[in-house]
Amino acid sequence: MKLLISIITTVLFTISVFAQKNISDKEINAIKKAYDSDKTFNKAVTNAVTNNSINNLALNRTNIGKFDHEFKYRVEVKGITDQKSSGRCWMFTGLNVLRPKVMNTLNLSEFEFSTNYLYFWDIFEKSNLFLEGIIDTRSLPIDDRKTEWLLTNVIGDGGVWNSFTNLAEKYGLVPKDVMPETNSSENTRMMTGLINRKLREDALELRSIKGTDDVLRIHKLKMLEDVYKILAINLGEPPLEFEWRFKNKNNEISTTQKYTPQSFMKATLGNINFDDYIMLMNDPTKELFKLYEIENDRNVIEGKNWKFINLPIEVIKEYALKSLQNNEALYFSCDVGKQLNKEEGLLDTENYDYESLFGVKFDMTKKERILSHDSGSTHGMALVGADTDSEGNISKWLLENSWGKTSGHNGYLTMTDRWFNEYMFRIVVLKSFIDEKTLKILSQKPILLPPWDPMFKADE
Repeated sequence: MKLLISIITTVLFTISVFAQKNISDKEINAIKKAYDSDKTFNKAVTNAVTNNSINNLALNRTNIGKFDHEFKYRVEVKGITDQKSSGRCWMFTGLNVLRPKVMNTLNLSEFEFSTNYLYFWDIFEKSNLFLEGIIDTRSLPIDDRKTEWLLTNVIGDGGVWNSFTNLAEKYGLVPKDVMPETNSSENTRMMTGLINRKLREDALELRSIKGTDDVLRIHKLKMLEDVYKILAINLGEPPLEFEWRFKNKNNEISTTQKYTPQSFMKATLGNINFDDYIMLMNDPTKELFKLYEIENDRNVIEGKNWKFINLPIEVIKEYALKSLQNNEALYFSCDVGKQLNKEEGLLDTENYDYESLFGVKFDMTKKERILSHDSGSTHGMALVGADTDSEGNISKWLLENSWGKTSGHNGYLTMTDRWFNEYMFRIVVLKSFIDEKTLKILSQKPILLPPWDPMFKADE
């Protein structure tokens, strides 16, 4: 293998002497000669890869069985949720972080919030935010970067922690059986596609109307009526009030009570203050120990933008471990598709050895993967466990996923600490677990970043 790499390096150096814009026959022949220098190896690998999946062949057998699924510190959670064919992971994660509190308060063996309820209001609010963006930018050319970004990113399932808290603060929460899932909430592509199409049509109409903002907002309200109608037909209308009772662990049935979504949230979560939850990120492309805010990155127009403190990975781990040791689940998001062994339920940097399979180096750093758009946060999960060795060093972490019980290890994913370093991007921690030095960063004026920054993809 080393000989092959040496030959390829020599040939490529030779090619560079006469390289030009177009690829000539001479250059193709030189490249082919490099490939043909190890015919036996290439033939064997070609036969294998063309008849099997890449991951099956790249699976690192020496890594199998190295990690168990036991954890020294584990939050008291029960029940795995399933987002089905939707991009609502951030919403499931936010609700799953709070779910243990409700189960503890009501002495329940199982409980689940209605994700469909919040999803209705999420898409409705995002539609309003989009149309307001069109009103604000109507004087700009349609190919201006801001206008182009709006029309490309109309509405979608994705979001982050602040998206969840914006909805919960405004609309409250309800149990799943009060507004259960529908076919469209579990398979969102068609419904959101139609709403996107209608909103783009509305955008062109708003841009053509002459008048003040107030005049345009009269038209906007009629447009939102169409959005509400599509959502209600697909998801059902969200309740303004409801009656609910429950059976606790002792098989005792509570009395039926009437709630609004806001009163239900208060009854089950108390006077929860979402400002006590702080988003921390590890983004090596940006200066550390600074406060950042993403422009227009919210779902509710009067809600909070995505705001975070950028910290070294080891500091974030310290706060995360302290939270778990105190039975506090955390919102967590990462690039879940990288080096994921679904069958084992394991996230580890050594799961797959693509370099040995192809004889090609893959050697970017975390910073380089972000800058080149090769890596970014794609999925949110609840961080619910950690394991340490005899010296107190963290070896692995436990994630509660929302892909159903049959995915991963009984619905959970075990993540090694070295994978955490490379592919973890953001986490939400209660203020009480963060030291004063870090909390002082919140008093800084946030550095405003554009919504098209390569790091800022919504969790799905």
